[in-house]
Amino acid sequence: MTGFDAEFKDIVDYIIKITHRIWEEKAIGDIYRYYLHNAIIHTNSGDIYGREQVVVGTIQSLAAFPDRRLYGDDVIWIRRDDESYFSSHRITHEGRNSGHTAYGDPTGRKVRYRAIADCIVRENRIVEEWLVRDELQLITQLGLDPHLLARQFAEIESLGTNHSGVLGEVNRLRGQLPPRDIEPSAPAEDLETWLHNLFHEIWNWRMLNRVDAYFDERILAESASGRSLHGWGDYKAYILSLLAPLPDLAVQVQHCCVMADGENTFRAATRWEMQGTHTGPGIYGQPTGKRVNIFGISHYLIQNDKIIREWTLFDEFAVLKQLYAPD
Repeated sequence: MTGFDAEFKDIVDYIIKITHRIWEEKAIGDIYRYYLHNAIIHTNSGDIYGREQVVVGTIQSLAAFPDRRLYGDDVIWIRRDDESYFSSHRITHEGRNSGHTAYGDPTGRKVRYRAIADCIVRENRIVEEWLVRDELQLITQLGLDPHLLARQFAEIESLGTNHSGVLGEVNRLRGQLPPRDIEPSAPAEDLETWLHNLFHEIWNWRMLNRVDAYFDERILAESASGRSLHGWGDYKAYILSLLAPLPDLAVQVQHCCVMADGENTFRAATRWEMQGTHTGPGIYGQPTGKRVNIFGISHYLIQNDKIIREWTLFDEFAVLKQLYAPD
């Protein structure tokens, strides 16, 4: 790999090793070696600019969970045309809260939650990252009230922010016309287009019957806040639970990466953005009229032209903060 330390066999080896060193061996200073000085980390609570902020955040996180373990569940990757690499790293965090967190005093509780980090890596350094953590699952496992915390954090994070109150139309329909047409594609021909179509047909066109075409009938899917979905019925109910409170919800795919993984088997990572207005009743309480805008990441295992496993993450605590934001 051009510009990388000789010890790394490939980009998967690089991602797994540096994660272990920084988090479990606590070689926090290696961040200076493996992150660009002006790296940008995108999160649903705002962007983090510069590796020094990565150092600070790592120290605070390890102080809260000194025995933290990060289990690398998968790394999906591609080599880009400019000699850099894209990786999507799915991780399970585990540890006991024996130190202070941003949410309060130590609880002594053991937690387990997932995160996915999309990274662009060039010449031994991470230059840009998109990080999604299951923050609501973490807060719940700590025994805290996520709604109370969301109100508090929304108030704090709104300070110095200009709330113009001007919202444009969510980009899904074309005036009185339906969403844009779907580009025909079979998975064997172009999996990236196939995955784009999945989001557009099911989420933007509301064609929930197409779940049967894209997913195996025994689909096992894990989603935000500890959701576990079994089969087509669960999956369709999950979609409806998000569409009901956000009736104009639109989903746009931002990035897609596909890897071959044996005969008629593929692993894929898709990063997407979700936007909608809270005008309906449902899982987020009575309508607030607030706009929600977050990104999420989905990992798929595709076999014989059907998705048989899915792991999806979006920060549902960030959703609550946006709903509780002051007018």
